[in-house]
Amino acid sequence: MYEKTFPNKRFKNTINFLEKYVSKDQSILDLGVENPFSKIMIERGYQVTNTQGEDLDIDFKNIQSSTTDVVTAFEIFEHLIAPFNVLREIKGNKLVASIPLRLWFSSAYQSKTDPWDRHYHEFEDWQFNWLLEKSGWEIKASEKWTNPVKKIGFRPLLRSITPRYYIVYAERKKI
Repeated sequence: MYEKTFPNKRFKNTINFLEKYVSKDQSILDLGVENPFSKIMIERGYQVTNTQGEDLDIDFKNIQSSTTDVVTAFEIFEHLIAPFNVLREIKGNKLVASIPLRLWFSSAYQSKTDPWDRHYHEFEDWQFNWLLEKSGWEIKASEKWTNPVKKIGFRPLLRSITPRYYIVYAERKKI
């Protein structure tokens, strides 16, 4: 299932977290185009629909028209200029979202070849928590994990002990 080229630790931790909080009979809208992880969710028995590649900073129609039970957003909010707006437009009552955490020893990610593959935000966990709270979500559970790399050096050492990924399960606040 987890091919050698996939980020195995991240995918394994993400699916384990998802399976704790989302049952297989709940439908999922996964923000972002179909990707290797959405395929893993489907293989594990989830009913998954993806957004279609629209600019989620501007175009909310797939989010607004969705009748799914859960929205997932795995490493997508850091690419958006205004994730607050997307979070407010979600109609479902459950959210599972992960972000790469800001690393003090590494600058924000920006692809040299793909203009869309860049991080506008590099969140710390408290910033992401605040974003969720301000946009109407209550965090029920969260986890962090590291992302060690198989290299030698000071930064690889720091990556082996500094959490890189943060995932939350949140529910819409009751008004």
